[in-house]
Amino acid sequence: MRRVLLWMVCLLLLGVGACTLLLPERFAVNAPLGSLINVFGGGVQPPPESEFQSRVRVPEDLEIGIFADGIRNARFLRFTPAGDLLVSSPRLGTIFLVERDGDGDGRTDGVRPLLEGLDRPHGLDFFGDWLYVAEASAVRRVHYRAPWQEVEGELETVVEGLPTGGNHWSRTLRFGPDGKMYVSVGSSCNVCVEEDERRAAVLRFEPDGSGGEIYASGLRNSVGFDWQPGTDALFATDNGRDLLGDDFPPCELNRLEAGAFYGWPYVNGFGVPDPDLGDLPTARAGRSPAHGFGAHTAPLGIDFYQGEGLPERYRGAAFVALHGSWNRTRKSGYKVVVLEWLPESGEIRESDFATGFELDEDVIGRPVDVLEGPDGALYISDDYAGAIYRVRSAGG
Repeated sequence: MRRVLLWMVCLLLLGVGACTLLLPERFAVNAPLGSLINVFGGGVQPPPESEFQSRVRVPEDLEIGIFADGIRNARFLRFTPAGDLLVSSPRLGTIFLVERDGDGDGRTDGVRPLLEGLDRPHGLDFFGDWLYVAEASAVRRVHYRAPWQEVEGELETVVEGLPTGGNHWSRTLRFGPDGKMYVSVGSSCNVCVEEDERRAAVLRFEPDGSGGEIYASGLRNSVGFDWQPGTDALFATDNGRDLLGDDFPPCELNRLEAGAFYGWPYVNGFGVPDPDLGDLPTARAGRSPAHGFGAHTAPLGIDFYQGEGLPERYRGAAFVALHGSWNRTRKSGYKVVVLEWLPESGEIRESDFATGFELDEDVIGRPVDVLEGPDGALYISDDYAGAIYRVRSAGG
């Protein structure tokens, strides 16, 4: 079976390489080998700690290490009230419980499945003693007993019939400061006019699943979102469309407001009409991004930092995981960046935070989500290497 898998990957790579060489830049396919292996059910191991430390860089007053590994397709993160970490693995249909570092050795004390047999679980959050999980077509919840690290009772469906099929199957879920449940639903395609208006949107519900509404639309694939402390403004990352060349359009950070439209599929980036759909009679202008990321860098998880474990300069800033490009002749992304709101101008400044996951086209990791832990450290998931990393002040 492994030999067949290897041959399939090799043939796919040969085909992809031929297409990349013979077709124009905008059709470039340049994905990491491990991502193709993951598609066929395999897995990629993180590098040894020594190699990881020689490759991955964070600011000099911080340190990064492998907190947990062996979690295939590790995607979105949420801490339990007791300080353990939950990690979604959509390909395995599983939510893993990653125990806190009780003995202080810098690693988790253990990893085990908490929920299994789910339909591509992705986003998760707590509301009261309920653990909510966003699956491909539904939102379900179950009672969680934090001190005992276990669920109680059966999963209960609170939202069903979310649109499925096509591209962008992940569903991210968070509870906002207003106590309501927000669920992102990506587009079904690269660029098209959706038949279901719930696609390419962020939806909002009451905690029991009632009162569903479209909160914001025109968002091609807003996988990550978070509320800015002090303002409660909702910011969401968004992945720009493909097949328009190496450097267009930018991926986006949008400030979401109720009822607002953000351009997709008619407008890309900062007001540029789409070459395929921008001249349709139904086209309408969308709001421009609050910030533009590099094209095809694929921003996913975002987290506003509020703790004291990292240096003061990071408080109020947002960390964003750039999963990395595939539709580009040279790879871009594959890192974590930090966004700072400049008080004088209100502009957003982006700078590198954790780099080295990609070096000279060689990839050892793809960041997915970022989350502040109860210890003030920053935790980063990696669905390529199946790992969780922890960033903290140097010396622990």
